[in-house]
Amino acid sequence: MKKKSVLLMVIAVIILSSCGVGGTRMFTTSEGQRADVRMEQIISAIKEKDKEVLTSLFSKKALRDTDDFDDGVDYLFDFIQGDIASWERDGWASDESIRNGKKSLLIRFAFTVNTDKDNYILFVMDYNLDNINPDNEGVYTLEIARLEDRDKTKRSWQERIIAGIHKLE
Repeated sequence: MKKKSVLLMVIAVIILSSCGVGGTRMFTTSEGQRADVRMEQIISAIKEKDKEVLTSLFSKKALRDTDDFDDGVDYLFDFIQGDIASWERDGWASDESIRNGKKSLLIRFAFTVNTDKDNYILFVMDYNLDNINPDNEGVYTLEIARLEDRDKTKRSWQERIIAGIHKLE
């Protein structure tokens, strides 16, 4: 009986840790987890004030579609005052497109950032995966505001698709 239990556990571990069957992932990362990974990458770049890393998170299309990306990065680094104490995702939504077997996944999410001086809200539109148009893959929009100003916009998320980094208006 012990041998059967051990064998079943080994088989379960192999199946659960399998990367895929027939080239398709059996278990995929959820959109919420993907948003968390991107959020942590953005936070790390902000903490380190690392312009190069932050730029690398944006899609080629976003970088092409904005004239003032470097100004946006400088604005972001200057806008967030104090040392970051905590951050937390504040919801997410996603849109998926599939064409001719290729996939595009847009994840929209917000997260709060608390520093020792103020609290902020960041809104991100991230083409986390895009095999349809690979130049789209990456962050397209990063919007920032003080947490107290979060409800000042009445625009839909579609109207907020603006390339680069900008203040919530």
